[in-house]
Amino acid sequence: MDYFLELLIGGLTRGSIYALIALGYTMVYGIIELINFAHGEIYMLGAFTALIVASVLTLHGMTGLSVLILASVVAVLYAAAYGFTVEKIAYKPLRQAPRLSPLISAIGMSIFLQNYVLLAQTSDFLPFPNLLPALPFLDPYSRFIGPTEFVIVLTTALATVALSCFIKFTRLGRAMRATAQDRGMAMLLGVNVNAVISTTFIVGSALAAIGGILIATHVGRINFAIGFIAGIKAFTAAVLGGIGSIPGAVLGGLVLGWTESFATGYLSSDYEDVFAFCLLVLILILRPAGILGRSTVQKV
Repeated sequence: MDYFLELLIGGLTRGSIYALIALGYTMVYGIIELINFAHGEIYMLGAFTALIVASVLTLHGMTGLSVLILASVVAVLYAAAYGFTVEKIAYKPLRQAPRLSPLISAIGMSIFLQNYVLLAQTSDFLPFPNLLPALPFLDPYSRFIGPTEFVIVLTTALATVALSCFIKFTRLGRAMRATAQDRGMAMLLGVNVNAVISTTFIVGSALAAIGGILIATHVGRINFAIGFIAGIKAFTAAVLGGIGSIPGAVLGGLVLGWTESFATGYLSSDYEDVFAFCLLVLILILRPAGILGRSTVQKV
């Protein structure tokens, strides 16, 4: 039973990170119906920025949770700025182009950001400090869940609720929903579509940066390539849950995380990715729109 609980919490932790990144994918797709394949690199940039800022603050005598908070704030702002820039460079000039053009542009941006960090930093893994304090109330359950796992799950839950409330109750959120439903009509009704799209990239990039910081704290090391695999897995989670759906992105992330955790725990860690993508294929055969996705009917 203890082993099962360890795998359950491990899968929940992994799935929560996938969900945070998948939220960015699903928001962008919901607004412009395109996939931002540079999103995983934003996740990686958030982790690297937090490491650099934390190192500088530590050299100046700061320690503990305050370092993590300040580093996280700077990293989120920096990643959000990158997300805004990616939209302006890779997507905005190609909105009227064939759908394949912005896709190729996003892949090019992903490769550029990977190599930019590789040249600016190093190809080796760098240690990432665990700056989270001990949480005494977790001591009775320390065999199953530690401070980093608890913070990851809690952060994902709060981010999901906050994002859902933002989209449902705020004026900008209503503008996002209007743009997603009919961009042309939204423009006719006075919605600033450019601002809506830019905001979507900014919010999604901020969530990805938070995920990067949390997983770097949990694992304890980062390198320039961590965004590629995480991005592919998060994209898989978004498709699995129903891309364009915020609850679907979270559900897809959790399902993917638990699948990987239990498959590696009870079967073999050598086929971790195989099990995850086999699940994706199975779900898409049974439900092509994803678990919570809605099938659309096209009239001809």
